[in-house]
Amino acid sequence: MSLKRLLSEIEGGWVKAKNEKFTGHPIATLLRKDLILAIKSKLDLQSNYLIKASAGAGNWADVPWLSILNPAITESTQSGVYPVYLFCSDGSGVYLSLGFGTTDLKKQHGAAQARFKAKELRSNIRNSDLRLNRWDEKIDLRSTTSLGRSYEWASAGAKFYPLENMPDDSVLISDLTELLEIYADVHTGIQTPNREAIKQAHPLSKPFLLLAGISGTGKTRFIREQAKFTGSIEDTYCLTSVRPDWHEPSDILGYVSRLSGNTEYIVTDVLKFIVKAWIALEQAGIIFQGKEVTGEQIQQQQVKPFWLCLDEMNLAPIEQYFADYLSVLETREWEWQGENFTYKCDALLKSTVFETVSQDKLKQELGLDEHEELWQHFIANGIAIPFNLIVAGTVNMDETTHGFSRKVIDRALTFDFGEFFPNDFDAFFEPNSTPKALSYPVLTDGRDKAELSGTFDKDGALSLSFLKQINIILEHTPFKLAYRALNELLLAVITQSPQSEIELQSVLDDFLMCKVLPRIEGDIDKLTKGDSNQTILEQLSALLTSELSTIWDTNTRHDLFLKSLDDDPIIKIECRSKMKLEWMNAQLKHGFTSFWP
Repeated sequence: MSLKRLLSEIEGGWVKAKNEKFTGHPIATLLRKDLILAIKSKLDLQSNYLIKASAGAGNWADVPWLSILNPAITESTQSGVYPVYLFCSDGSGVYLSLGFGTTDLKKQHGAAQARFKAKELRSNIRNSDLRLNRWDEKIDLRSTTSLGRSYEWASAGAKFYPLENMPDDSVLISDLTELLEIYADVHTGIQTPNREAIKQAHPLSKPFLLLAGISGTGKTRFIREQAKFTGSIEDTYCLTSVRPDWHEPSDILGYVSRLSGNTEYIVTDVLKFIVKAWIALEQAGIIFQGKEVTGEQIQQQQVKPFWLCLDEMNLAPIEQYFADYLSVLETREWEWQGENFTYKCDALLKSTVFETVSQDKLKQELGLDEHEELWQHFIANGIAIPFNLIVAGTVNMDETTHGFSRKVIDRALTFDFGEFFPNDFDAFFEPNSTPKALSYPVLTDGRDKAELSGTFDKDGALSLSFLKQINIILEHTPFKLAYRALNELLLAVITQSPQSEIELQSVLDDFLMCKVLPRIEGDIDKLTKGDSNQTILEQLSALLTSELSTIWDTNTRHDLFLKSLDDDPIIKIECRSKMKLEWMNAQLKHGFTSFWP
């Protein structure tokens, strides 16, 4: 289909479409798919250029757009400079503009100064390239929203194509080619995210971590430093101290209040941070379609992980105040088709909440005044768990805190912090290792044999056999493992991608430490089955002697979460589960044992 026809059909049908159902509408499809394909086919774009389009997020935007981004300048329509098609709100025509993002300008300089900075930026760009003298300085999109109107003063030059007199493809392509040539010469000095650091961060198999250990070992600092690896403390890190009197999900997500005489939603720092993570997805050009979000791998790779640190997480019962998150966490679904992905998740905060409260106040408190499309998405679908959110709780296991159930252990990656990230006094002044940078998972289904094929366990058979042997020992006990454990073991194999038997057994060893052994606790009666003279711990030790034979009695297993600062980054350590089982067995001789010190 020609560019002329596509631009005409989108703009000509826009006013009518805005009064019709959003999901699956053909006008939105023309913009998001057909127009992108047409531009790619008709122009010789640089391979690293990103093309993003938006018809709205859950509901219709007032001004739809399609942008072409050079990652060297910007990877987001919220900042930097980029060519963009802007469709007038009233259906009168289309602008091709050299636009620039206003969100970062407002963030850096405030709303009052943002327009002045935009005018300064426009003047600098136009003065640096005389070709823009043939392009108009002003835009009138006939918009009724603040976001739509902001596009009007965020332009360094534009050309208008009236709907009733849309030029032929030869003119449209010529104009776009010229603007792309101008764009290639633009130098704004605007910094872009460090995508390479994000790409190199190691994906976790689950976005919920429990860091357990004695006080003072650096659990909270570890989370803080993780945020600094790929982002910044100001933008991608939130510290929330858990209170002992928390018992309801409202303590962490907020609640409806009528005390002021009006129905208002009282927001929390946690909810604001979750919304902030969603804003990062919007800025990366991720598309919201109903309850799903879709995008390309190149977009996903620029999205930073957002670290929510729940400090002293078990001062209150986790199963109570964190119940909603624990349930919704298991509804996350990733689906990949080539380099394109779809992600969906149930809502933490239901859409019905928005129907009963003061929306203007809530919108402002959540920082969404400049994010109309995302706000409309929340109104229609609620606020789900964004895929770039990692929740990490610090846990002290002592008499002042609550233990946590197997329900929590099943849903989290539980780290005995002192075992995985030991405090080595001899290396206090001159560290010889550092934690690897971690990131959010991009898979939820461990049955993907195409992903497994690149690992030592090419079809998952070795992992399946291993877990079956473990479950034979745990049969008829409350410690038995189910499908979730198998899925997460396979996800761990995929994300760690072991290429040898030693590496695979290192993954299995850590899986035992994170998912299996923390479940086991009790006295001699609870840990001894009637058909055996050995305890469960003794049976596991005997089994693992053969199942982990390559690493059981040697210091050859690889540390998967620390890297050496020497030339060889691989650190070799003892088998963690062997040491832990020996310790738990020793504790059992005193009458009771558990995983925790």
